[in-house]
Amino acid sequence: MKRIVLLRLGHRPERDKRITTHVGLTARMLGAEGMLLASDDPGIMQSLEDVVRRWGGNFYIKNNVNFKQEIRKWKEEGGKVCHLSMYGVNLPDVTQELKICDKLMIVVGAEKVPPEIYQLADWNVAVGSQPHSEVAAVAITMDRIAEGEPLKKEFPGAELTIVPAERGKHVIENTRE
Repeated sequence: MKRIVLLRLGHRPERDKRITTHVGLTARMLGAEGMLLASDDPGIMQSLEDVVRRWGGNFYIKNNVNFKQEIRKWKEEGGKVCHLSMYGVNLPDVTQELKICDKLMIVVGAEKVPPEIYQLADWNVAVGSQPHSEVAAVAITMDRIAEGEPLKKEFPGAELTIVPAERGKHVIENTRE
C-alpha cells in the first residue's frame, strides 16, 4: 500500500490558516496518512484533528516540525520527496514514476520556498505553467497518482457519513460502540 505524507512549508498563521487547513483536508481526502506543518500553529492541528474525529480515518498532524530533519528522516527510511511548484518538470512527465513510489512525501510551500528544498527533493514538479493554488496542486497530483478511486474512499470510525444522493443533504450520524 502506498504511503503518502504532506509537508507544508512556510505557513503564515494570520494569512494562511484557511489555505493550510484546505491543503490538509485535500491530502486527507485523497489518501495521505498525515500532514507535517513546518510552522507553529496549534489551531491548524486542532481543526484537522476535529475533522478526523468527526469524519473518520487515521490522518495525523504534526505541528512545528523541522522540514530538513523530516525530509532527511523520510529519505533515510527509503522514501522519496516530490516538491510541487510552478517550476520543475511537468507533472504528466513524472506521473508514472510517482505512481510506483511506495513511500512519497509531497511538499507544498506558501511563502518563498527555501532554495534547499529544490536540492532535497527527488522531483521538483510543475503542476501547470500558470500561477495556481497549492490546494489545487495537491489535489491534481494526488488524484493522478492514486491507487483505486480516491473519491470513493471510506473513512473508518466516522461519527458522520454523507450518503450520496442526487438532491439534498443526507448525513448519517454513526453510533460508536
